[in-house]
Amino acid sequence: MIKTRLDKLTASLRTSELDAVILNPGPTLKYLSGLNFHLMERPVVLFIAPDQDPVLVLPELELPKVDLFPYKIQAFAYGENPSEWDAAFRKAAQALGLEAKRIGVEPRQLRLMEFRHVKAGAPEADFPDATDVLSALRLKKDKAEVDAMRKAVKIAQDALEAVIPQIKIGMTEHELSSELVMQLLKHGSEPELPFAPIVSAGPNSANPHASPTERKLQAGDLLVVDWGAAYDGYISDLTRTFAVGEVDKEYKKIHAIVQESNAAGRAAGKPGAPCADVDKAARDVIEKAGYGKYFTHRTGHGIGMEGHEAPYMRGDNMQLLEPGMAYTVEPGIYLTGRNGVRIEDDMVVTETGVESLSDMPREIRVVG
Repeated sequence: MIKTRLDKLTASLRTSELDAVILNPGPTLKYLSGLNFHLMERPVVLFIAPDQDPVLVLPELELPKVDLFPYKIQAFAYGENPSEWDAAFRKAAQALGLEAKRIGVEPRQLRLMEFRHVKAGAPEADFPDATDVLSALRLKKDKAEVDAMRKAVKIAQDALEAVIPQIKIGMTEHELSSELVMQLLKHGSEPELPFAPIVSAGPNSANPHASPTERKLQAGDLLVVDWGAAYDGYISDLTRTFAVGEVDKEYKKIHAIVQESNAAGRAAGKPGAPCADVDKAARDVIEKAGYGKYFTHRTGHGIGMEGHEAPYMRGDNMQLLEPGMAYTVEPGIYLTGRNGVRIEDDMVVTETGVESLSDMPREIRVVG
């Protein structure tokens, strides 16, 4: 399977304007190797060019991993003296004939440190953005990938269900977040979570990307929990909103609106539908209810090995959905200084429609 992924990439490179791509530790390198490399002070870079064995530059201490690659590679290892590292990168570039060629990069992943070493190894090369080629590689998930995401969703849902009975008025956001992390690990998540859980209540819940604080849960709060698990390299990303005790009727109202918006967004996905249609379906519900200006972000984003990847559910994105694409539907209403609501599910496009990988109850639930 990994070799097939590499073949797909090299085929794309042959029809692109790129002569090669470089990858440092991150999701794409793992996708194309099946191996985990640390993003650390010692650079690791994989060079891939059509019709040649890939070339890996790595520290000597990582050399045992070379034998674990599922295909043949050339390796250039370096020692602990940083002044000697550029020489290894020069050998790598020369092995693939990349002098004065176009070497594609991942702008969101490649650090300046690795780039400087590659540049030193191929000083006359150009380094264009390879995002389109590389994101297309991971855009459509196969059955094994979807199964891993399905398992990550189950772990996440089971973990939060285990936490819900423990939620009490007076508990801090930080305490709740800590308990959720422990339950995620107990239920089978990989230790490296896809992101730190967002646990925000009352005025903090009106901040879509709030971090847990020492604020205590109070009666009348809405409580937003945005969390996920990781399994076999794939992630889940979910959100549910709860009522802490009895809440104001307007807060119940906006929760019902967001729940309807989430349902509309989920129903809008299907093969051949533009991503923009998903955003419009969800946004129309909130706008017709008079809360449009309080829905301040896109409706969703792709998921897989990363928490945010293509495709993106934005109103201007006319990219067509295809079987195997996976994404979130997460509309929200945020009343600054008061309370906020978000409901998020993980979706995958099938041959005939769309499936929600998540099924945790979406209606408002009272805790505390």
